[in-house]
Amino acid sequence: MSRIGKKPVEVPAGVVIKLDNNSLSVKGPKGELNRDLHPKMLIRQDGNTIVVERPSDHRLYRSLHGLTRTLVSNMVVGVTNGFERVLEINGVGYKAEVRGDVLVLNMGYSHPVNFQLPKGVTAVVEKLTTVKLSCIDKELLGQVAANVRSVRKPEPYKGKGIKYAEETILRKEGKKGK
Repeated sequence: MSRIGKKPVEVPAGVVIKLDNNSLSVKGPKGELNRDLHPKMLIRQDGNTIVVERPSDHRLYRSLHGLTRTLVSNMVVGVTNGFERVLEINGVGYKAEVRGDVLVLNMGYSHPVNFQLPKGVTAVVEKLTTVKLSCIDKELLGQVAANVRSVRKPEPYKGKGIKYAEETILRKEGKKGK
């Protein structure tokens, strides 16, 4: 049995769950999320908990069991608390600023890079070198953070570029003299 899949998802007060076949809609104080889940997974609501079950012990269903439960849990957490990802910018003259829904990155290129933030993702720049992205959809937030990071990935010699706050860059020593 999947240890993660067996756990029921607690639904806090103020969150409305609408389950129609395997289409799940979660509405909470921060917004609303919709997702179509795998049609073979059995999802039911027992009072203030959601239970995910699998039809059999087939390899596909075992792999989908924990995934489906985690997707449902992320939806519930997203509409109640939201998710946040912090990016750090390292390098001389590298900086970021927000203009409306556009993140402007000066990353040492001959021009500033304008990064259009998708609907639902907000960015806050602190100290010109720290970008805090927040969203209710964990999947969308992770993809946007990865796309921002890909503008200038951190290089291994000096560590210049955009990195996640919790990421550590493995440094290379560089050239050695005789």
